[in-house]
Amino acid sequence: MIQEAMFYEKRSRVYSAGTVGCNFRCRHCQNWLLSQKAPEEAFLETLSPLQLILQAKMAGCQSVSWTYNEPTVWYEYTYDGTKLAKEASLGTSYVTNGYITPEALEQLAPYLDAFSVDIKAFSEEFYRDVCSAKLAHVLEATLLAKQLGIHVEVVNLIIPTRNDSPEELRELSCWVCKNLWPDTPFHFNRFHPHYETKDLPPTPVKTLDLARSIAIEEGMRFVYVGNVPGHPMKILTVPNAGPF
Repeated sequence: MIQEAMFYEKRSRVYSAGTVGCNFRCRHCQNWLLSQKAPEEAFLETLSPLQLILQAKMAGCQSVSWTYNEPTVWYEYTYDGTKLAKEASLGTSYVTNGYITPEALEQLAPYLDAFSVDIKAFSEEFYRDVCSAKLAHVLEATLLAKQLGIHVEVVNLIIPTRNDSPEELRELSCWVCKNLWPDTPFHFNRFHPHYETKDLPPTPVKTLDLARSIAIEEGMRFVYVGNVPGHPMKILTVPNAGPF
């Protein structure tokens, strides 16, 4: 799919690629039709990494983004594709849950421009009960990406009654500001009822606005609201975001 990048200083055409599967089991997943399927359950077009990069170039795209499902579950393919993309002078990005080993991230880093990480909550309990994962591992990988010189952005999907307390939002904002830098782009996204959480309402816009205010109070400079069409903080201007 070709789309317009939303988290870089210069808007550009992005060739977005994904498959199926995930290493999390989030009950609220907004993309569950892809993330919770097995390959044999989906209709997939087979492309080699080289074919994919050639398609991106032919479409006039300036970058390739591994997204839709978790790119680490098809790491070997995305690694080869990312390396080929850089050889073709294309920008590269991972849209990820951050559950990647240090060894894999270090191998990928020379060819990866951007790491958009979804920190789903600032609670080990949430990660254990909702994602079947560990928050600490995500934070460690996010810090490593920053240390490796990759452009890092943080996304937080705010889910009513699950991760929307002002205290938790403040703790997350404080961690991002102190550990990643105040200029790190920070996106608060609206939850919509999906998959196994259809009993919950969509995130109130006032909750998203409150989260943004808290992040700014904690020192963050570039804070945005997503999944809300027409919201004034949806259009982004991000500093020093690399070659996109």
